[in-house]
Amino acid sequence: MKIGIIQQRCTGSIEDNKRKLAQNIADVASQGAELVVLQELHNSLYFCQTENTANFDLAEPIPGPGTDYYGELARRHGIVLVTNLFERRSAGLYHNTTVVFEKDGTIAGKYRKMHIPDDPAYYEKFYFTPGDLGFHPIDTSVGRLGIQVCWDQWYPEGARLMALQGAELLIYPTAIGYESSDTPEEQERQREAWTTVQRGHAVANGLPVIAVNRVGHEPDPSAQTNGITFWGSSFVAGPQGEFLFRASKDKEENVVVEVDMKRCENVRRWWPFLRDRRIEEFAPLTRRFID
Repeated sequence: MKIGIIQQRCTGSIEDNKRKLAQNIADVASQGAELVVLQELHNSLYFCQTENTANFDLAEPIPGPGTDYYGELARRHGIVLVTNLFERRSAGLYHNTTVVFEKDGTIAGKYRKMHIPDDPAYYEKFYFTPGDLGFHPIDTSVGRLGIQVCWDQWYPEGARLMALQGAELLIYPTAIGYESSDTPEEQERQREAWTTVQRGHAVANGLPVIAVNRVGHEPDPSAQTNGITFWGSSFVAGPQGEFLFRASKDKEENVVVEVDMKRCENVRRWWPFLRDRRIEEFAPLTRRFID
């Protein structure tokens, strides 16, 4: 399967961001991409650096104008397209939602982000209600896609649940970076931890992982922090955690990566982790903590 990933800087202009995405989607589609994955909240700047009710104006219904726009791009290029939108479900009820489009432009399915962070410069709990659609893969013409979003990527349980339902790929649209007051050593530890935990999901489940992150510095509108420098480093890992591609930390990139899906099947035959799981002993995993 040929997978197109788009690592992009965002600006304060939604129309400019969408226009640039359309150009980049056309670029990877022209290189033969069958599946194209965009980063988290790609239409705008990462607005969660502050708590501001005016930012709810950025949200939109699904279906709505955004899904019309990206559905048409999927149809025009004959690709399966993974997008991530700020969903307005109702007044006062909003989600961080990934929408997947089929090659004919129709909506194949959606996933609402389940784990919502609340940290300095990442005040997502102010904006997003935790997802209520569960961890369920989305069936498409290129395969069954196990999609989660950003903070979800730190939790092995979601990846496992996707794998147990037949996901063939694990996909994570992402917006993560450094706060500039961290030392260079700490910044690198964070970036490598982010990469390593997801490569672990690939190994533990025998599935490729696609993580697409934004790049560039976005200032904090409140000036309480030095803003976020998104660390890029989008990557595709194979079913043994091997890098098939890793993007730079600071540059925009459009890349098409080929994944050998038959190899994924063979890896799971060699390492049959699902066969040997002691499921009768796992009930305590549903507890918050075991005292």
